[in-house]
Amino acid sequence: MKAIILAAGVGSRIRPLTDNCPKSLLKIGGSTILERMISHIQGCGINEIVFVLGYLQGQIRDYVATRFPELDAHFVVNDRYAETNTGYSLMLASDLIGDSAFVKFDADVVFDREILRRLLECDHDTCLCIDKNIDLDAEEIKVIIEGRNRVVRASKTVDPEEAAGESIGIEKISAGTARLLFAELEKMMAETHYHQEYYEAAYERLIEKDVPFYALDITGLRWTEIDTREDFARAEEMFKPRS
Repeated sequence: MKAIILAAGVGSRIRPLTDNCPKSLLKIGGSTILERMISHIQGCGINEIVFVLGYLQGQIRDYVATRFPELDAHFVVNDRYAETNTGYSLMLASDLIGDSAFVKFDADVVFDREILRRLLECDHDTCLCIDKNIDLDAEEIKVIIEGRNRVVRASKTVDPEEAAGESIGIEKISAGTARLLFAELEKMMAETHYHQEYYEAAYERLIEKDVPFYALDITGLRWTEIDTREDFARAEEMFKPRS
């Protein structure tokens, strides 16, 4: 099992905090987002991580080398980070993942380690973490599930009334599904009009081909995605050190 951390984006909606600092290196509750994430990954027994970088990539490389010198870290750069999206970035990790299963993380998600532990122990080999107790709007990746928690849709365009919850940006992908996923991403990204697609668009294309994806309910555990200044303030309150 390997991990992929997608950390190429600019974080423009949280400026000026990201003018000179990658979003993943912002501090929440005394730790950077990336430090907390890597510590959780290592704490759950994974020590090989592929980082997809772009904006201010040198800062992230230096931070990982200094703070986690024993980590088996690999770096791939999305030079087109300003004009592409997460689907393109995920595709770039293909060669470094090879035939392995992996857990994928958006680099702006702050979360409890228990979420990752449950995901790794989940019976399903390909699984999205979802939160059912959340107000859904146009920004969220909304998930529709059917019997045995099988995912049938995962997209921002899903009707909130039909959705079971929000995908939080952490997924476990089996080795077999990974091969299909990277092939699908390669096919999509060969056409420029797909460059702004999120990786969930590839998930949905596989789901339509009857490749099984499942949902793991992590409702009640602490997590938040940091897109805006309001998200940042919420995260600081949620993860402030306990006295």
